[in-house]
Amino acid sequence: MAVMSVRMNKEEEKMMNYLSSYFEEEKSAIIKRSLQEMYEDIIDNKVIERFEREEHTFVSAEDILKTF
Repeated sequence: MAVMSVRMNKEEEKMMNYLSSYFEEEKSAIIKRSLQEMYEDIIDNKVIERFEREEHTFVSAEDILKTF
């Protein structure tokens, strides 16, 4: 496990204290959660970009109901 030191200016420290209080979590947990969410956003964007590059055919609800 790595140990890191993070320097924050007054505004960043104020935000960190607010988030820690709001979520009732340790500051390290807030940083870890933010890191995880940012990573998930990147992965999600890659999946969306790949989907948008592909060609898709969509079926209407009426067409689905016709098969029954």
